Amino acid sequence: MARSYRCCGCCAGLIYWQAQGEAEYDVLDYSEVAAFGGEPKSLSAGNLKILNNLGYIVGYSESRKNPLWAAYRCGKVESPETHDRPSRFKVDHRTEAKVSHDDYTNSGYSRGHMAPNYAIDTRYGNDAQLETFLMSNICPQKQSLNGGRWQNLEMKIAKEWGNELEMVWVICGPIFDDDIQKLDSGVEIPDAFYMIIVDERYDNSYKLGVLAFIFPHKVDGPRPSLSEHPPTTVDNIEEKTGLDFLHELPDELENKIEAKKAARIW
Repeated sequence: MARSYRCCGCCAGLIYWQAQGEAEYDVLDYSEVAAFGGEPKSLSAGNLKILNNLGYIVGYSESRKNPLWAAYRCGKVESPETHDRPSRFKVDHRTEAKVSHDDYTNSGYSRGHMAPNYAIDTRYGNDAQLETFLMSNICPQKQSLNGGRWQNLEMKIAKEWGNELEMVWVICGPIFDDDIQKLDSGVEIPDAFYMIIVDERYDNSYKLGVLAFIFPHKVDGPRPSLSEHPPTTVDNIEEKTGLDFLHELPDELENKIEAKKAARIW
């Protein structure tokens, strides 16, 4: 069935694209998956191991001992229920790297969740929450980022956008440069982190809104608030990560939304 799109014109600078006519668009069925637009494909990032969990999916790099992407979706929840955090992170025995909790101890880096504890817990329950504490979902993060803008964005997605919007999809992960640095345990230290957020809705017509961010690992001077942090493009993230996002979307739509930068945060 033919698909065609146009800018909806009511987004105040945000990137929203909608189908021209309900009958011309096959709404993509992602009811059984957690990665909008398809699982990210590795173009130059090397082979990745796909790890499916109850509330999220990970593309894991054995060589870097990091997840290169994690994907999940976040819908509305009326009465969020939370559970206690475990005291330790667990080895994921599906990986060859088998990174452990102690591999980060006294390293100067926090164990940074990619798929977040709170969002997964409140949407998918305790068993799914415990899976976010697998080390295959963890990257080395400075605490100033892990407990700062990164966490602020995670909670905005889970507490605000996930409840206010029809369905929010997230893909996030680390960015590495050519200057390789590692923990003593051999885990590679990222230089930055990215997050791609997709607002998918069907209100008379199908609409997509996309926000993309890159957060440097090291920030000189005062850290700006999330509202002051400039969005980037999906194309920019693809260039820096060697990953191909949203590749299952029609080419015209994918090319448009990946090249555009949102004017402000939703």
